[in-house]
Amino acid sequence: MEAIPHPIPRTVEEVFSDFKGRRAGLIKALTTDVEKFFQQCDPEKENLCLYGFPNETWEVNLPVEEVPPELPEPALGINFARDGMQEKDWLSLVAVHSDSWLLAVAFYFGARFGFGKNERKRLFQMMNDLPTIFELVTGSAKQSKDQLAAHNNGSKCKSSGKSQAKGVKMSAPPKEEDESGEEEEEDNEQGATCGACGCGDNNGTDEFWICCDICEIWFHGKCVKITPSKAEHIKQYKCPSCSSNKRARV
Repeated sequence: MEAIPHPIPRTVEEVFSDFKGRRAGLIKALTTDVEKFFQQCDPEKENLCLYGFPNETWEVNLPVEEVPPELPEPALGINFARDGMQEKDWLSLVAVHSDSWLLAVAFYFGARFGFGKNERKRLFQMMNDLPTIFELVTGSAKQSKDQLAAHNNGSKCKSSGKSQAKGVKMSAPPKEEDESGEEEEEDNEQGATCGACGCGDNNGTDEFWICCDICEIWFHGKCVKITPSKAEHIKQYKCPSCSSNKRARV
């Protein structure tokens, strides 16, 4: 564990510099040094943590023993899930916890040295301008920008239904048309509805939707507790109703 040979950051700029150094070390562990990192996270060992240091280095080690610790501690026991998950999913999970730890350390310094509202806001903005470790590890940083650009250009674009990303759409599903090609009067007023809450897309907001591959009913992601990042790993989505029906038949 770190013996803190580095200067303790006391200003917004110093805390941000500390944040960037620790972040760079963690990124190395999860990308360029990933084989070494993987080997060090032996599930047969005790609870291990991944530490990033201000000098852009990293270390896998046991947590500190003193309570409370000098700094917030990273996620404990990351080694136990190493062989129980696919490697890319395990690395993504460690990346998410590493992002959370970096924020905790930065705002720990902010609280310790009395940062005011404007200083905290400025610090967060500086950190938020950088891609997260999760985005870099999963390669979703560029994808997020592309999705944003597509969203800005395409609210009026033709919808492609289930053919788009395993039935996942950032905007509401397309409205159904009758045989004459004209939309039903009711659909004009309400649009498509969520299979869980019954609410439509007539409020003008672009929410995340997902379509069940079995019953082909659309749902708000929040209603079925599916996020865009989680949907990327789903090969075939089954809504709660279809999932429960399958269990009942077995």
